[in-house]
Amino acid sequence: MSAHADNSPTEQALSALEERVTELARRCTRLSEENQGLQRQLQQLQHERGSLLEKNEIAKSRVEAMINRLKAMEEAP
Repeated sequence: MSAHADNSPTEQALSALEERVTELARRCTRLSEENQGLQRQLQQLQHERGSLLEKNEIAKSRVEAMINRLKAMEEAP
C-alpha cells in the first residue's frame, strides 16, 4: 500500500478538513446575508420610529392647540 492511497489516514484527515472548511465558508456566507438583512430591518425600523415620533409630536401640538382654544372660549365673555 502506497503513502498516497485514497484511503490513507492523511487523505481522510484532509478530506474531513476540507468538508469542515467548506461548511464554515457556507455558514459565514449565511451569517453575512442574515446580518445584512438584519441591518436593513433595523434601518427600516429606525425610519419608522422617526416617522411615528414625528406624527406623535404633530398630534400633541394639535391637542395642545385645541385645549388652548377651549380655555380661551371659557374665558371669553
